[in-house]
Amino acid sequence: MDPHVESQQTDNSTSAESADVPPRRMTRRQTFTLLSMASVNFSSMMCYSILGPFFPTEAVKKGATQTEVGLIFGCYAVCNLIGSLVMGKYIVQIGAKFMLITGLFVSSGCTILFGLLDRVPAGPAFISLCFIVRSVDALGFAAAMTSSFAVTAKIFPNNVATVLGSLEIFTGLGLILGPPLGGWFYQSFGYEVPFMLLGCFLLIMVPFNIYILPTIDADPSKDSFFRLLTHVKIVLLCYVIFTLSAGLGFLDATLSLYAIEKYDLSPGYVGLIMVGLSLPYCLASPLMGYFTDKYPATRSWFMVTGGVTTAIGFCLCGPAPFLQIPSQLWLLVFMLGVIGFSLGMTAIPTFPEIIACAYKEGFQEGLSTLGMVSGLFGAVWSVGMFYGPIAGGLITQHLSFEWAAVIQGGLALLGALPLAVYYICQRPQQSSPEAESRQSDELTPLLNE
Repeated sequence: MDPHVESQQTDNSTSAESADVPPRRMTRRQTFTLLSMASVNFSSMMCYSILGPFFPTEAVKKGATQTEVGLIFGCYAVCNLIGSLVMGKYIVQIGAKFMLITGLFVSSGCTILFGLLDRVPAGPAFISLCFIVRSVDALGFAAAMTSSFAVTAKIFPNNVATVLGSLEIFTGLGLILGPPLGGWFYQSFGYEVPFMLLGCFLLIMVPFNIYILPTIDADPSKDSFFRLLTHVKIVLLCYVIFTLSAGLGFLDATLSLYAIEKYDLSPGYVGLIMVGLSLPYCLASPLMGYFTDKYPATRSWFMVTGGVTTAIGFCLCGPAPFLQIPSQLWLLVFMLGVIGFSLGMTAIPTFPEIIACAYKEGFQEGLSTLGMVSGLFGAVWSVGMFYGPIAGGLITQHLSFEWAAVIQGGLALLGALPLAVYYICQRPQQSSPEAESRQSDELTPLLNE
């Protein structure tokens, strides 16, 4: 049977299915969706994370300053921001499947082109082309990830956190394998080979997803991003998302140079250090997703606790100069693990929380609203990915990595504390019958025994 025949259903029919008693095991449509999303997350994140261990050093050799390296990382986020908002708003008109496939194709081409930039003369030409290729790559990434989040939430409406947490295993694997493989290929074969291999691997994902990804038909909505942002809770959650991505962007742009200079490590070993950040996140995400779907009331305190823990991790990974603790490699790796685990605690509950808040405020249930929430998530994440490398690069250049990490930890703490105050103030209020009904739906397990 062609999977597309089964998968082409309207918004209304999908909503009706989710209201019925869930099947004993995943449907064919859900299985194909999981396979598709897993392949997208893994391949996209692997290509994204490959830059960390060696590109900052290579760019400096080509005449770029630490600030310009941060701007190259940051421009990716600006274009991702614009792309996420546009794709999220028009996902129904463009088509979720077409958007995802096109995004993968564009990202694969840009990854291959980025591998050819070492042939460009050093100076303004190299820096300019880095900006151009990286910006186009960001638009492709925005299309793929916006569609991925929206389709996942559409196909698994009652288990969003569980499925997203499970998919983050593949995101984590991509982030784990990208840096060490990139660093090893760079050391063994030079600058071009890592990008060529991963670009071709991403290109293979295009026909794979053309075949297995379900097609979803839906009606456009008249709601807007501005209406979403009129609610205090959503604004606070967006700031939490911003602090998470800013922290990751900061580490992407500064950690490799700091580790090489401070501990005299090779790019290959720097890639292994970055595994200390990705592996705990990879392990924590499915656990947090399952637990927060089973007990939705815990989402708020997972986000608050995760934010505070992230702040502590950043303050100690330097460590902070005012603590007067000597810098040690084992402490850096351990704190990266703490940050990775706390990011999983904080990040996984945010997406289903925004969806639940949007539905509670009267947004139409369907792909259009999910696309807007996904686009908003991606846009805010991109703002943090823009701020993190640029601010981190500037502070590191003028002060030190240690002080830049302290400031980044302060941002995480400023995200956690207002959210804690909001939930404490809202706790005495009686939840509406509609919210209670939705909460009970979220307790539905993904797979029944």
